[in-house]
Amino acid sequence: MDKHPINDLLATTMEKMREMVDTNAIVGQPITTPDGVTLIPVSRMSFGFGSGGGDLQSKHTGPQSSNVVGGSGAGVDIAPIAFLVVKDGFVRVLPVAVPPSSTIDRVIDMAPDIMDKVDKFINRNQEKSEK
Repeated sequence: MDKHPINDLLATTMEKMREMVDTNAIVGQPITTPDGVTLIPVSRMSFGFGSGGGDLQSKHTGPQSSNVVGGSGAGVDIAPIAFLVVKDGFVRVLPVAVPPSSTIDRVIDMAPDIMDKVDKFINRNQEKSEK
C-alpha cells in the first residue's frame, strides 16, 4: 500500500500535539524558597485539533494525476489553578484560579483537605485503641 500524503499530514499533527501536551505543563517543576518551602505549580490543560484532506482529480491520467489538499490545526489552553505548598512534611493546596463553578470542581478542590481530615481521624482512633 502506497503512503498517502494525508497520512503524513496526520502524523505531523499528532507529533506536534505530543510536543504540546507535556506533563511539565500540567504539574510544573518544583520551586524551593530559601526558607525551605517547596511550591509546585499545577495547571489545567485543554486541547483540540482538527485535520482533513482529500484528492482532487485532474483531467490527466497516470500516477501523478491527482493533487492532494489538506490542512490541520490545533489549539491549547493552559490555565494555572493551584500551587502545592510543601513545608515541614505537610502539603497544602493553594488555589489561584477563579472559584469553582460546578459541584464536581468543588469536590475536586476539596479532596486534599478531606483526605487530610480522614487521615487525622484514623490516626487519632488508632492512638486511642493502642492506649
